[in-house]
Amino acid sequence: MARNVQLLLTENVEHLGIVGDVVNVKAGYARNYLLPRGLGTEPSEEKIAALAERRAEAEKEMKALRAKREGMIEKLSEFELTIERSCNDQGHLYGSVTQNDIATALIAEGFDVKQRDIRIAHPIKRLDSYEIPVVFETDLRTTFKLWVIADRHLDMDDRPEMEFDDEGNLIEVVHEEPAEETEETQETEEKAPAADES
Repeated sequence: MARNVQLLLTENVEHLGIVGDVVNVKAGYARNYLLPRGLGTEPSEEKIAALAERRAEAEKEMKALRAKREGMIEKLSEFELTIERSCNDQGHLYGSVTQNDIATALIAEGFDVKQRDIRIAHPIKRLDSYEIPVVFETDLRTTFKLWVIADRHLDMDDRPEMEFDDEGNLIEVVHEEPAEETEETQETEEKAPAADES
């Protein structure tokens, strides 16, 4: 089991803490990431006191950032984003819509988001509407509606009906035509005796 060490953060580290925090981290994380980048140091009372003013400033910044994100969450929950893509007649995209594409489109609409805030398991590859999760923090999250539409008119009347087979491949649905009546069937119906009138 990896040994934990205590470090005093000298800068804000997302999902870990703010400057002036004393945190417990795995030794490898401290040795390979935090210490080489000057993000942490061995804690002491003198160092903690020296960072007190910067910590107070960081707390104000974090409070302001949280308030900003709360406002964004409220707007995003009612927001609908549209992205156009080239596709074939069955609605399959030539390419895909990625986290970066979605984040870039949201930024263009005035939302201050990062790619990692957009949570989709896989790139989007079909025309459709999607509920996209946005997660800033564990308790700061929402979803918004994304419409992925074609960049050209699709003639829906000529578009074949498609479905997925058991292997996940898209195939055309073939409907069986109803059987036509044969001449023999028609003749039998014509020769059938009429019911006696009472």
